[in-house]
Amino acid sequence: MEDTSGMEAANGENRSEVCSPRGDEHRISLPEFLKRFGTDENGLSEREVIRRLRECGPNILKETGKESILIKYLRQFRNFFSILLVIGAILSFLGEYLDPGKGNVYIGVALGVVVVLNGTFTFIQEYQAEKTMESFRGLIPPHARVFRDGKVRDVLASELVVGDLILLEEGDKVPADGRLIEVNSLKVDNSALTGEAEPQLRSLQCTHPEILECRNMVFSGTLVQSGNGKAVVFGTGQHTQIGNLATLTEKTSAVETPIRKELNHFIKVISAIAIFLGITFFLLAFFLQDIFLASLIFAIGIIVANVPEGLLPTVTLALSLASRRMAGRNALIKQLESVETLGSTTVICTDKTGTLTQNRMAVNSLILGFERLEPGNPEGEGEASGEVTAASGDITASGAERIPAAAISGWNPRKVPPVFIRVAGLCNNARLSEIAPGYTGDPTEGALLVFAAGLTDLKELGRSYPRVEEFPFDSITKRMEVICRTPEGGLESYLKGAPEVVVDMCGSVLEPGGVRGLGKTEKEDLLDHHIRLAERGERVIALAYREIERQEEYTGDFVFLGFIGIVDPPRPEARGAIAKCHAAGIKVVMITGDHPVTAESIAKSVGLADSEAIEIITGDELKALSREELSSRLKKRSIVFARTSPVQKLKIVQLFQAEGEIVTMTGDGVNDAPAIKNADMGVAMGSGTDVAREAADMVLLDDNFATIVNAVEEGRTVFDNIKKFIAYILASNIPEILPFIAFVLFSIPLPMPVQLILAIDLGTDLLPALALGMEKGEGDIMKRPPRPREEKLLTSQVLFTSYGVKGPIEAAAGFFCYFAVLFEGGWAFGEQLPNSDPLYMQSITAFFSAVIICQVANVFTSRTRFQSVFTKGFFSNKLVLVGIASELLILSFIIWNPLANLIFYTSPIELRYMLLALPFAVFLLAVDELRKYLLRKNVKWVSGLFKW
Repeated sequence: MEDTSGMEAANGENRSEVCSPRGDEHRISLPEFLKRFGTDENGLSEREVIRRLRECGPNILKETGKESILIKYLRQFRNFFSILLVIGAILSFLGEYLDPGKGNVYIGVALGVVVVLNGTFTFIQEYQAEKTMESFRGLIPPHARVFRDGKVRDVLASELVVGDLILLEEGDKVPADGRLIEVNSLKVDNSALTGEAEPQLRSLQCTHPEILECRNMVFSGTLVQSGNGKAVVFGTGQHTQIGNLATLTEKTSAVETPIRKELNHFIKVISAIAIFLGITFFLLAFFLQDIFLASLIFAIGIIVANVPEGLLPTVTLALSLASRRMAGRNALIKQLESVETLGSTTVICTDKTGTLTQNRMAVNSLILGFERLEPGNPEGEGEASGEVTAASGDITASGAERIPAAAISGWNPRKVPPVFIRVAGLCNNARLSEIAPGYTGDPTEGALLVFAAGLTDLKELGRSYPRVEEFPFDSITKRMEVICRTPEGGLESYLKGAPEVVVDMCGSVLEPGGVRGLGKTEKEDLLDHHIRLAERGERVIALAYREIERQEEYTGDFVFLGFIGIVDPPRPEARGAIAKCHAAGIKVVMITGDHPVTAESIAKSVGLADSEAIEIITGDELKALSREELSSRLKKRSIVFARTSPVQKLKIVQLFQAEGEIVTMTGDGVNDAPAIKNADMGVAMGSGTDVAREAADMVLLDDNFATIVNAVEEGRTVFDNIKKFIAYILASNIPEILPFIAFVLFSIPLPMPVQLILAIDLGTDLLPALALGMEKGEGDIMKRPPRPREEKLLTSQVLFTSYGVKGPIEAAAGFFCYFAVLFEGGWAFGEQLPNSDPLYMQSITAFFSAVIICQVANVFTSRTRFQSVFTKGFFSNKLVLVGIASELLILSFIIWNPLANLIFYTSPIELRYMLLALPFAVFLLAVDELRKYLLRKNVKWVSGLFKW
């Protein structure tokens, strides 16, 4: 390695100038450019990096255009519920102004406090959720590969400095502004800066006077679409093009998720009911009793009783808790409300490699020419004969997965032609890791590299046969070609790719006796060998080479060398996860670039089809078949797309969506991004490209299919829990509304004043409702079919269960206890009681107590939608018990605390009046258990009325 300290020192006095680009970096000569930034082809020293990082600062952009905390807080008061309560508070203050001393001011203050508390609690939940999401994103920070002290290192992108030499590969997000010093068919998408959607081919020459249009430059935030290259950093952080553009701010596109749409629908419906009832009974009260103020307060009570104040914070909490649980199970949700979308998934389109399989690819079979070579040294040979064998022990792929030692040992190097080893090791962009045993890069290429490393010294091979040009693998052509210079000064082209493609490009074959021609029959025989390997579930790669005179891409006259069969064992948990999906009514579709025979073998091994034929659709069929023909084939239970390219994934997503399916799509590459973005739920692999992770809604840290299934279960649980909360919270609306109606129609003393309504909605009901948001999924949650796309959170069945069954039972309990107190106290119908009358205060206390006792039974039975609540462990959700305890404590406080008596107009009552409500609570529990039992028995009329 050359010493760069002289250049670094020479630039020491101009270090602050180095931090800021001058704008001519694309025009000056490359030697002048390198001299200006004190670097060379070996990169900077670690010592100089530390110095420049201190001088220039980290490679990060300052956040702009982000909402302030105050704006976020104020936004919580824009929802319709808050507006209704604010209107109620204003009307209360108006009533106090017109007729002072009637307690209306307390109602107004209470409503104002409700609005503030509700908004504050929702803000806290959303703020904590946002911080949680940020912390999740921090688990996968952007990295960059950089030359330092002449060695390749993986560093945080924020640690890059001017003068660093970075390596760029397909799928990378460019981490800083840089000038290219090496390119191999490098294409970069600059649309983030220029708006130009078509990826641009890069070169080493200055092609335009404007820096943004010049093709020898790469810019921070742009995406590498194909090829690879090296660039020297000249701008970081705010000194990049993207940092200089004041118009580019941090934007968040407001796309409504299904759960947000459902919440908005719920708010509109409940608000409409509240306003309708409020206005209707205000008019009734006014015309029947001709008392404006009393009618006004009555209307306020109706509105307040209908508004479930704890809804929004509870939903946010449920989503936040679910996302945290998922993060603990290696699934990172980027947008909180995407959690629920997973629960409605009907089709999961999944990659094979690394998701259904272990991503532990290893060479298992070799066919040289027409002959199969078995692993293991021939008898009488071995180390004593000078054989080269790989060291025992496992190799780690990408620093995470371990490769069996058999993958790199046991092949006799004397039997494997040198040119075969050269193609496997040099037509390859994976790299052996210097930090730990293993490799970085594509798993298939990694397996080939580990195989070659067991037979030769790869570093020496690379020095003897340096690469002069690369034609990268393309999912359309299904091949990769590199040109290397031989020790004699000649050129050789090395080719690897899909067997049918490579064989077609060959005119001869290398055999032990030499090279001989390949006719049509011989090519068919070769492909038969390939099919036999594929039937065993092996991914088959064909290798070929040719000697050339000119440095260009060739498409024919190659010499066929042989096939390499690579195995990737299925994940042991994949079969169970797929069975779980099938039980849940979710179709699992495998998408792979493998040959159909290989794909079918793998599909059977992971349980995609145990008792029925698999529908295999190839990439060519996908192009040729009509929409109607594809539609009929997509209805099959087990589908595998084989020999497909990543760009065809988008078509697959759109085909399923056109059939009304809700699609979850997985991917890891650049070309997967459009499909991931267009799917209802996009899932990227944690080991995938930056581009794929940006497009996704969820990132799998372990690349495991079972993790997706766990996430679907969490999504279903979230939707279930929100419905449980709604059914619970709406039930108390009826015993809150009916007292006002009875007050107007029958001229009885008001059984439930507004203060006690607020005590229920924001006191006794709040913790139990939050507890329902933390319930674990019911035992049958992954045995139900996916919920229909059109299913609402608030359905007629939910309303009937709450307003038609549970609510009336609670109201009956309240009126029973209320009249028991009144009649025993000598009250007669038509008699009006002042608010300060002890008998009136005891009667409303009895009504309030009865509702709370029934709500205790309600929260307990609301823990399940279909299964018996007794199948749940009594202590499985301790927060429910805490919620019930809080209800009883608040009830005790309101009954027996003198200050509370003053605020709520309550009075201590005998315990026997409260116990009168117990039969009603037991009846409510029994009725709901009967509802669930009949639903499990599929009684049709019950499903029509009660299945929510």
